[in-house]
Amino acid sequence: MSPAFLTASVDAMTDLLVRRVRFDFASADVPFNWQPERPAFAMQCNAISFFAPGFEKLIVDATREAIPLMRDPAAVEEAESYLRQEAQHSAAHQSHVRALIRRWPGLQETMDDVVASYDHLTAIRPLAWRLAYPAIVEATFTPYFKVFLDHEDKLFRAGDERVASLFLWHFVEEIEHRSSALIVYNAVHDSYLYRAKAIVDVLKHMSEILTIISSGFQRHVPKEDGGELGQLLPNGLSTRALREALRAAHELTKPGQSTYAGVPKREVLTMLVGLVRSQGPRHDPEGENLPEFAGRWIQRYAEEPKSAARWYSVGAASGLEGR
Repeated sequence: MSPAFLTASVDAMTDLLVRRVRFDFASADVPFNWQPERPAFAMQCNAISFFAPGFEKLIVDATREAIPLMRDPAAVEEAESYLRQEAQHSAAHQSHVRALIRRWPGLQETMDDVVASYDHLTAIRPLAWRLAYPAIVEATFTPYFKVFLDHEDKLFRAGDERVASLFLWHFVEEIEHRSSALIVYNAVHDSYLYRAKAIVDVLKHMSEILTIISSGFQRHVPKEDGGELGQLLPNGLSTRALREALRAAHELTKPGQSTYAGVPKREVLTMLVGLVRSQGPRHDPEGENLPEFAGRWIQRYAEEPKSAARWYSVGAASGLEGR
């Protein structure tokens, strides 16, 4: 299935689907290092699970506040579908986090600190800024997640299928609603200059969140369970923190275990260029180069929704593997 299928579903703004996928994180322990062949990637995804509930609560609260201010009915419909998708993402990541907390209870403190940080933003920042935050961040998701989905066989297949399936679903839906955050922002506060000025503060806050998560992983998960792999996440976004994460990767992982091992360098460069371009004044997420996998995922979900929770095993059992 080509990306044209995905594009068609987004061009008609009211066509965003709310897919309620239930991932079975209760039947067996969820490993902290759920993808041992790519531990740095596993830690990135774990960090997203801790980041998502607070971030998506910010989105849902701000979008609900914004909807009564919108004058374009199409933008209102987009906003309503967008916040429902984000609410589903939050619930799914909370189920992943709860599974980790059951085994390592100290991680509850990490989760509480992340949510409190986002709640503080909701309390002190104006609506325009709180809408700019997801517009800035979500603009980066298509170039960032495209590399992961283009190489899902390397990054996801060998990991815990429940966690892999959660992130495949989430990344595809982030690409599906890639324009939504910007649509909502522009419908209420259509100022590129304001959004551009917010980038520095948004990065500062994301640096704070990374510090909370990286230190929390190392503090609350024992070394023998992979807690030291928290060092693979930068302890913030400073140059020093990035250098220390690279040093940890050299010490804690083997050759070929980096997130981008086996990914052509030109694709990594294209991703980096895309991250920068995503913040430009003329950037339109609708025109992004989309991963072919996203269209396939959406088509397979339409044929067999149960495959979303167990992407590889249900796909094989249903004869949908490779589709």
